[in-house]
Parts: sequence; structure tokens; C-alpha cells
Amino acid sequence: MEVGSSKARLAVACAIGGIVLGAAVVALHVAGPVAVPGLPPLDALRRRFRRRRRPVRVYMDGCFDMMHYGHCNALRQARALGDQLVVGVVSDDEITVNKGPPVTPLNERMVMVGAVKWVDDVIPDAPYAITEDFMNKLFTEYNIDYIIHGDDPCLLPDGTDAYALAKNAGRYKQIKRTEGVSTTDIVGRMLLCVRERSVSDRHNHSSLQRQFSSGHGQKVDDSGSGSGTRISHFLPTSRRIVQFSNSRGPGPDSRIVYIDGAFDLFHAGHVEILRLARGLGDFLLVGIHTDQTISSTRGPHRPIMNLHERSLSVLACRYVDEVIIGAPWDISKDMITTFNISLVVQGTIAENMDFAKDESHPYAVPMDMGIFRRLESPLDITTSTIIRRIVSNHEAYQKRNEKKEASEKKYYESKNFVNGE
Repeated sequence: MEVGSSKARLAVACAIGGIVLGAAVVALHVAGPVAVPGLPPLDALRRRFRRRRRPVRVYMDGCFDMMHYGHCNALRQARALGDQLVVGVVSDDEITVNKGPPVTPLNERMVMVGAVKWVDDVIPDAPYAITEDFMNKLFTEYNIDYIIHGDDPCLLPDGTDAYALAKNAGRYKQIKRTEGVSTTDIVGRMLLCVRERSVSDRHNHSSLQRQFSSGHGQKVDDSGSGSGTRISHFLPTSRRIVQFSNSRGPGPDSRIVYIDGAFDLFHAGHVEILRLARGLGDFLLVGIHTDQTISSTRGPHRPIMNLHERSLSVLACRYVDEVIIGAPWDISKDMITTFNISLVVQGTIAENMDFAKDESHPYAVPMDMGIFRRLESPLDITTSTIIRRIVSNHEAYQKRNEKKEASEKKYYESKNFVNGE
């Protein structure tokens, strides 16, 4: 009897508990959540959870004129500080007012920035200086958490810090500047070419190309500025190449597309032809010719950028899966077999098309194999196009460079070690 009564009491207790719990659930559903003293409201907890779940969005802006691997490395570092990277590209007018005329117009710079594999979104016509209105727009409309810039100072014409507002708001983060290259440096290399070409033929022009590639030159001092210009001081490391490289290779059944070239002064024309080439297969392999090959086929003043610099620029492009650093001029049957190449392509806009008249041109083997295809280049831009822009406005760029070189010299003289990648 005692056991039976215990079971009965347990059954009654469970029934009453169920009724009370059901009533509480109904009450909560009708009346809404009840605040518990000492605990945040349920809605606040939900918002906090959603905030934690939301990706961290970072913003970086710049002119990105004559975009190079230094720009790409800055974007890579910025992307590592968040989950999504939004990039603001400064307008042509703002660059002209603050720095002098840009070499590449906004539409080309937008193509370049959008093609960098660490970039998630691009904002055109960004202001050179971040105003309070624009900063608030970044925080509210674009959901930006932090504004990023390099450790080199960015001063407005009146001498004030362009990122002062972001710093004061506690929403600023700093990355390490990529040493050994700048737009000023590259423009200077081309201006030096112009000066060298104007002197007597008694000079050995081939020495200039060697200086670009090896990073030596009598006109340069170690501070990064001199009576002429900074020739390449880029020091390539295996770590940097790994940082820019993709970790994946082609699958066993991948359709591998191959395209080769100099890719000197990597520009929007290069990006667009690489985009088309990548669309023809599953894996895009890009061959980058040596400095010596380019010098022998395009003249002693080429390339402007050395092999390692050109390789990093190409590797940063989202359409590229792998590069051959120092690819052969002639594409052989053995090379096609080694890399399992399914298709070899070339754009219709190229600087050196003379080989097409020769039966033993570099694409003869893939042509005979029936795996060669010529692609209509979307943009009529070559490296020579960029150089002509500099030469045609040579005085304006010379003044711009002299002004910028002074600030770069000051940076190099006072710089300290900054931990970063």
C-alpha cells in the first residue's frame, strides 16, 4: 500500500508541475519575456549574440595608382585583421588636388583593386581625407568595425593626419608598410628611363635593366631617395611568396589553362585577359618571363619591375591559381605534359607580336597540338601605354615625385621596426 501511495503522489506532482510549466510558457508567449533582476534582457542577449556572430568588417582606402605588390600586401594584411575587407578608391580629382595627376584613371584602378584576392567590396570615389560624415557612413551603412592604414604617415596638404578622426574614435588599426616599392619609386624608374634614353649612345643602356633587377644603381642612396630615383630595393623572401600563393593545386581532372607574358607594370589590361583565361578552365597557370628574356625581346630598358616583383603582382590576382617564376619563352611538348596543360591562350593586345610571322614562334607546339587559342583582349592597354602616360606628362610627374620623395626620405630616416607581415 505504501509503495502504491508513493507512486500516486509522484504522478500527481508531475501532473501539477506540467500544468504550471505549461501555464508559464503560455504567459511568456502572451506577455513577452520577463526581466530577471541581475540579468540582461533577453533581447539584449540576442543582439549581443548576433553582434558576436557578425563578421568583422575592416576598411582601407588609397589611391592605388599604378597598383603594385606593395598595395596588394597592404590589402592582405588589412584583410587578416577582419573577416571582410572593404576598400575605398580615391577619385581622380582628389588625387590631383592632394598628390598630383594620377597615372591610371579611376575605372582602371577599380578593376585592379577589385581583382585582388583579399578584397571583398570596393567603394569608388572615396575621399582622400576621412571626414566625420564619411566615417559615420562607413560605420552605419557599410558596418565597418575598423579603419586600417600603414605605419607610414599620411598627411594632408595642411599637415594634419588624414586618419585623426578614426584614431580619436578608437576605430583605427595599423599595418606594416611594404618596403622596397611605391608608386613614386616606379614612376621614378620610368623617368630615369626617359633621362637615360636622352643621353648619348656611348652609355651602356643594358646596365639600367640590370640595376632594376638587382636593386643597385649609382644614383641611389640607402635612405631611399637620391638625385635620381629609388631603383628596386625589394628583398624577396620565401615567406612573402607563400603568403601570396594559393595553397591548393589542380585536381586530377582539372582543365588547366596556361597563359604567359612579362606582366610588367601589372595593369587593368593584364587583369582582364587573366579573367577571361580563368573562365576557360578550372585552374589558371601563368608563366612569367625572366628579366633577361624581356630585355632581349622588348629592349634594354625593360622590364621596369623585376621578376620577383612581377610574380607577386600576378599571384595577388584572384583569377590566378599558380605561376611559373621564370617561364621559358618557347612552350614545349614536355612542359605541356609536365603541367598537364589543356589549353594555351594569348590575348590579341600584346607588345611583342612579331614572332607570329615566324614559323618557329613560341606557340608553335600548342598550335600543332590544337590546344592554342587567341582571346580578344577586353582593354587596349599595354605596359607601353602606361609608360607613354608618364612621358607625355613628364614634368608634372617629375614635380610630384620630387615632393613625394622628400616625405619618403623622411620616413626612411626616422622609421622604427614595426611588427607585422
